[in-house]
Amino acid sequence: MKVGERLKSPVSDVEVIVVKVGDAVEGPLLCAGVPMAPLGTAVAAARTAAHGAPLVLGKRYSGAGVEVLCVTAGPGPLSVGSVALELAAPRPLPASD
Repeated sequence: MKVGERLKSPVSDVEVIVVKVGDAVEGPLLCAGVPMAPLGTAVAAARTAAHGAPLVLGKRYSGAGVEVLCVTAGPGPLSVGSVALELAAPRPLPASD
């Protein structure tokens, strides 16, 4: 997994773009426990396996040294190993004078 890479879930409609990856990240990004694949890669899996909370279009999810941007919504959850990625809080804008 590398920054800028677009990943697609084989078990749901979820697509994400990798925004940050820490040096200590081990293992692939998982959606509903199934590894996500680069966009354009042929995947064969049942699309009914994901039953988690829906991931929201345009929101960032972070955890385990990884941050991703959801570009296609669908059921999740996202995780790296056993660590679940959580919805990231919006960043405050700087004050203008």
